[in-house]
This record gives sequence, structure tokens and C-alpha cells, in this order.
Amino acid sequence: MDRAVGTIVRGLRAPIFNQGDDVVKIVTDTVLNAAKSEGYTIDDKDIVAITESVVARTQGNYANIDQIAKDVRLKFGHTTLGVVFPILSRNRFAVCLKGIAKGVKKVVFLLSYPADEVGNHLIDLDSLDQKGINPYSDTLTEKQFREYFGYTKHRFTGIDYIEYYRTLVEEQGAECEILFSNNPAVILQYTKNVLVCDIHTRNRTKRLINNAGGEIIYGLDDILTQSVDKSGYNEMYGLLGSNKATETSVKLFPRDCKTVVTAIQDQIKEKTGKIVEVLIYGDGAFKDPVGKIWELADPVVSPAYTSGLEGTPNEIKLKYLADNDFHNLHGDELSNAITGYIKSKKSDLIGSAVSQGTTPRRLSDLVGSLSDLTSGSGDKGTPIVYIQRYFNDYTK
Repeated sequence: MDRAVGTIVRGLRAPIFNQGDDVVKIVTDTVLNAAKSEGYTIDDKDIVAITESVVARTQGNYANIDQIAKDVRLKFGHTTLGVVFPILSRNRFAVCLKGIAKGVKKVVFLLSYPADEVGNHLIDLDSLDQKGINPYSDTLTEKQFREYFGYTKHRFTGIDYIEYYRTLVEEQGAECEILFSNNPAVILQYTKNVLVCDIHTRNRTKRLINNAGGEIIYGLDDILTQSVDKSGYNEMYGLLGSNKATETSVKLFPRDCKTVVTAIQDQIKEKTGKIVEVLIYGDGAFKDPVGKIWELADPVVSPAYTSGLEGTPNEIKLKYLADNDFHNLHGDELSNAITGYIKSKKSDLIGSAVSQGTTPRRLSDLVGSLSDLTSGSGDKGTPIVYIQRYFNDYTK
């Protein structure tokens, strides 16, 4: 009988990970125990995905607001600091902001509008249209913003982020001023010392500020790239990818991830004889069509993965073949024709009509997004995801 099931994705329950735990052993044991418990086999090219959070936790990769403040002050001095394009998030930015504010004399925010980089809206586009505001050219002070749009709260969190961020800064003893513009160079009218806080557009923002006359320019990816007073750190991403741990500390994006995925792959091969692919994942790369929030607040979907997850899929659209090349065939004849076409397909289908709609994103982004959606961000208790037959096509 032909197999009736294609890709299978399982969220695996695991122990709570703590600092100092052997993440490689725990992940390996969890995968093997789950297979035995659920009665399935481990095969070559299966995929083990681990959320970045448990890796960082076992590494003890944490930092508190005093350590953040010290690094900010070392880089900028006790000065007026421009904080450009931060995302609106209690989980992702609020604790970082406490540390930033604690290290300087004054914070001047430059907030993008109507939304931040990942789609958290301060106001909706219709409101801009009604008030005749052009977000591409108009800069607003906090007073002007309030006069136009009043006091609005985030639809999901119920937070007025303008007031919330102001309060966090002032609680750390710093002054606060808030501006709204999508031109990063506007900040230079208030200070030449700038901390760039956007994620995926940070290099462009730094360049524009530098070209416009900025003097001391760093990004969140430059803060805590090495340990400060025994803090955690991340050489590549600094504070990018960090999450709230406590009210005064954050968990940073994990380090040395390539070593972790390789070790898990090796241990599973040693115990089963099978070569699985292994990936560490953070936020998936997808957008909520209702709330308009783009999930990817981490700098990358996956900080590390084994070599079998390099590249992009090379796939054809089955419905295209059924509607075009083989539109006159049915049943087994159609199935056999499509099977033969897949077996003889070109090694590179980019630009081919038969691949239209397959959207060849990177495998690591696809698998990481699938894993993030499977494990969720709440109380499922499945920080490990096991994926079978992902690389199988219609012919297998």
C-alpha cells in the first residue's frame, strides 16, 4: 500500500532546562525516549529542532540592567543618547531600555510610525490619512502626536507604549524626550550619540546616521558583545534576540550554537546509526494577518544548523502540472506522469513556470518557522520539535 502520510511534526515534551544542564544529553535522551514511547523510528534526514531559549538557559547567558548600563556608559559616556527605532515590546525591549536609561543622562527616542519594524502599531494608517500626516516626511513631537492621535493602546497588550517607555526611562533617573519620524537622521538635531535599535534594517539605519553626521553610533548588536562584570554576552548579536528573564535581567541569544547542533547530531548517530539534521530556532518568519505583527524579532530564525539544512528547496508545483502539462490525464496515469516528471526535474528550477508559487525560502527559515509554530511561546512544554519526512516528495 502507498504511504498515506507525508511530513510528520511532533512537539516533544522535555524537562525544564536550567543553567549548567547538559543540553546535548537532554535533547538526545528526549528524542530517543519519545521515539520509543510513541513507537516510531529515527531515520536519516529526520530533523531535530531546539528552541534557542533552552540553549541560552543552559549556558547561563543572562545580563542584568546594571551590566547593560555599564556597557552603554563605556561606549557613550554619561550623555544624551538618541535611541532610534526600538520595537514596542515588554518582552523584547523594556528591560534593555531600563539598562540603557540607567547608563545615560537623557534618552531621546525616535519612534517609527505608524508601526515599529515588526508591525506593532502605535496608530493605524487610516488615522494618518484622516489627519493628513505623511509618515515618510513628517516628524512629530510627543505633544503633536498626542494632539493628532490621543492616547492609544496596543490592541493585544493594552499598553500605551509611549507612556510606558517614558516611565521606564524616568524611573532610572534619566530625562526623556520622544519624537516620531521614519527618517533616522532626524535624531542628529538632538544628539550626535546614537543607539540604533532596529533589527533587520539596522545596518542601513547606522549608515544613514553616519552619513548625516553622527559621531558615536552603535546598535543593540554592539552592546554586550563581550562579558561585562561576568554578564552573559553574544559576540555576533549583542542584545539583539534577548528576552525578558526578570524585571531587571534579560536572557541573551545563545552562543556557540554550531557546536551544540553538531554534538547532538553526533550523539544521535552514535546511539542509532542514523544521521539526523539539527537546528536551533528562535522566532519564526511569518506575519499575523489580523494584528499585522511580523513574528521575527530575533536577528535570524536560526543561529545554527547542520549542513543538510543549507540551501533552498527545489520543488515543482503539482497543481501546475495537473492543470497544464498533464491536464488530459487522470488517476494512475496522471500520478505516474507527475512522478516521472519529479524524478527527472532540473537541479535548479529558479525562473521555471513549473516552480511558480513554491517560494524558495531558505530551508533553515522554513524549518525554523515550522518549529516555532509547533512549539509555540506559551505553556505547551515542547521546546524540542521532531520532524520526519520533510525532504520526501510525491515520489517517495
